[in-house]
Amino acid sequence: MQKFKPTAIVLALSTVLLGCQDKGPQKEKVTIEKNPYPSTYQPHSAGSTLITNATVLTGTGERLEETDILLKEGKISQVGKDLSVQADVTIDAQGKWVTPGIIDVHSHLGAYPNPSVESHADGNEMTKPNTAQVWVEHSVWPQDPGFNRAREGGITTLQILPGSANLFGGRSVTLKNVPSPTMQGMKFPDAPYGLKMACGENPKRVYGGKGVAPYTRMGNMAGYRAAWAEATEYKQAWEQYNAAYAAGLNPDAPERDIRLDTLRGVLDGEILIHNHCYKAEEMAMMIDLSKEFNYHSGTFHHGIEAYKVADLLAENGNCAALWPDWWGFKMEAYDMVPENVAIVDAVKNSCAVVHSDSDTTIQRLNHEAAKIMNTANQAGFSLKEQDAIKWITYNAAKSLGIEDKTGSVKLGKQADIVIWDRNPFSVYSKAETVYIDGAKVYDRFDEKYQAVSDFMLGQR
Repeated sequence: MQKFKPTAIVLALSTVLLGCQDKGPQKEKVTIEKNPYPSTYQPHSAGSTLITNATVLTGTGERLEETDILLKEGKISQVGKDLSVQADVTIDAQGKWVTPGIIDVHSHLGAYPNPSVESHADGNEMTKPNTAQVWVEHSVWPQDPGFNRAREGGITTLQILPGSANLFGGRSVTLKNVPSPTMQGMKFPDAPYGLKMACGENPKRVYGGKGVAPYTRMGNMAGYRAAWAEATEYKQAWEQYNAAYAAGLNPDAPERDIRLDTLRGVLDGEILIHNHCYKAEEMAMMIDLSKEFNYHSGTFHHGIEAYKVADLLAENGNCAALWPDWWGFKMEAYDMVPENVAIVDAVKNSCAVVHSDSDTTIQRLNHEAAKIMNTANQAGFSLKEQDAIKWITYNAAKSLGIEDKTGSVKLGKQADIVIWDRNPFSVYSKAETVYIDGAKVYDRFDEKYQAVSDFMLGQR
């Protein structure tokens, strides 16, 4: 475990608090660029598209029959029956279904890409328990063929996360699932960064085996607390510096630490927590930890035992990103019920999400949601398609802090839309057409809209 080194921060605080009464000309103010690797994403040129006569699942609990949707200037412009509008392209979707674009909040595409070889395995910085300084976007290989396969399954947005070896694994990035030669060309504009954390077996197994803390779950907790205590002092040092400078004094800036920049971003409410955490008692402890250091504990990923603390998660405003039927592969993943997602979803103000954590499952996230709906209904729930779709659209967008931009069929939202050949919760369903910001990026019947990774050119 990296030792807490308070000296530099304490000295910086002391300098600012003393006020450095130099009344001469102020030195240039030191500022930290919060987005040094900005998105260069530009929506593909798109005219207007009118989709008619579709069964529409809005992502917010509604099912609309025989409904028209107008996509214009990259946005959802109109939704209703028998719209009297002209469009560049009109699609008769009679017998077909329309949903918001599917969002996967837990992916490692590009960081653990195919071909799956050691040289491309760039998702886990297993060098220290706290590697909050790394950003997974610097590992993303945009030519990973998995992005194209995911798009064929209706995935329009996805969060790429670092792996779960460390207590703090680094920053995540949210991407638009568009073909691009660069990561920046996929980067979702203005989407918040995430910070990957991990509970339980993984950190203590990786580092305890090396004779380095954490060796136990109590060691995990001590590691989190030490890091947040250090980050709190770092945040205070910069706030004191900014206040002194604004008062006309000439203070010295605190020493820059890119690891603490990320933790400070969480404390400032700008970076969202995404926590690999299986067990109920650990989720409860992580919520208490966040209250101790005054940040929000964000989304719990995998959450095998989320059903045990569903009320607590809803009360605290936590999303839970879950599988339908992965469990039993290690001890902390043992105590699962197939109704996990449905139990979390049943609580008022809940935020249940279905995620993949898989380069193959991401291709059929709609079927993963369908499995939950079917299993839960056999156990006495009364879930319908309009309920289940939100687990992979609106709730997923909420988890990523982009629900104001995408995740639902609503006026003014980005026109991220999928047309399915039938009920998307049928095992036989296929995505026929996929739109991102109103531009067609996939068409099952037109090779011009079936992007091929450069890596796959010439492959058979």
